[in-house]
Amino acid sequence: MTRPVVITLFVRHAETCKYRGDEFTKRCNCRKHFRWRASNGVQHRRAAGTRSWTEAEVIKRDLEDQLSGRKAPDVAETVTQISAAVTVFLQDKKVQGVTPGVLAKHTRELARLVDYCARRKTYAVQGLTRELLTGYAATWADSYPSTQTRQAVRTRLRSFLRYCYEAQWVERVPALPKIAVDEPPTMPLTEEEMAALLAAARSDRERALVLLMRWTGLAISDSLKLPRTALQYVKDIGKWRVQTSRQKTGTHVEVVVPDVVADTLLALVRVGPRSEFFFWDGVSDIVKTWTKYMIAPMFKKAGILKAGNMTSHRLRDTFACYYLEKGVPLQDVSKMLGHESIKTTERSYAKWVKSRQARLDSVVMEAWAA
Repeated sequence: MTRPVVITLFVRHAETCKYRGDEFTKRCNCRKHFRWRASNGVQHRRAAGTRSWTEAEVIKRDLEDQLSGRKAPDVAETVTQISAAVTVFLQDKKVQGVTPGVLAKHTRELARLVDYCARRKTYAVQGLTRELLTGYAATWADSYPSTQTRQAVRTRLRSFLRYCYEAQWVERVPALPKIAVDEPPTMPLTEEEMAALLAAARSDRERALVLLMRWTGLAISDSLKLPRTALQYVKDIGKWRVQTSRQKTGTHVEVVVPDVVADTLLALVRVGPRSEFFFWDGVSDIVKTWTKYMIAPMFKKAGILKAGNMTSHRLRDTFACYYLEKGVPLQDVSKMLGHESIKTTERSYAKWVKSRQARLDSVVMEAWAA
């Protein structure tokens, strides 16, 4: 049976508070906090989320019940705070080497989860029920208008819940409501559109970026921040290869490129202390600048009208669909795209897998013969 947890309610006064010397006064409007010592001797502290002593007392009793297991007698003996679980999960992501951008997304979204749970007086991971998570997911529409973004948020939240399960903080992974994506998927460029896009390039750098994304499948951020050392000549095959890691996931990517891509990149000259990159100066927000002032005008000049969520990502789609239509196995295309799971590739590009459709056609015709 879980040992009772005794929580101390105290006040952290503002510097100007006249009750500053008394941390147990009930008469000021300063922020209220909790502290307690776990069974392993580690002391914990957290904000009560209120300036009212009366409200803090209610939250304190509820938190004591959860940490002592009185509200969940059938769960494991160790009860973990949601905020503490989030901290450990984020540390795990850092150890995995995820990029700062991805880590920031996890941090932001889990902070919203902690805040949502606190407003509903839920502080332990055992309190993450399906009903509570459904209510939380219902708030996403205000913060994330795009259903594709909400689906990505769901995926990240589920990774946190699975981590809680693998750490044995919960007995099962709580279910999350599914998100129906209503935006039309991006489509690969036709040969005519690709030619028009290259013709619309206003400089050698713009043309080089288009060719790089088309023949490597790299995302816009990975392409614009590609270091010169990532382009390597492979003597064994007599070709150039791009070797890098995706900024989004840290996944290794290795793709052989046509000579025209390598020649165009090598022809770019950057003078100065930041000459180690093809496009980037190592400091500026190049992705935002290029997307707004170079990529968008290029697509517009080429007459490629925006449909649904069409962006420069269509160059990545063009890369993937080109090889799938040529019969390259899905798992190989997935590796070249730098996807962590083949399921991600299958979800976006299954209909372009020529070999799969050919096999299905063969099965159907064999059935006719039988």
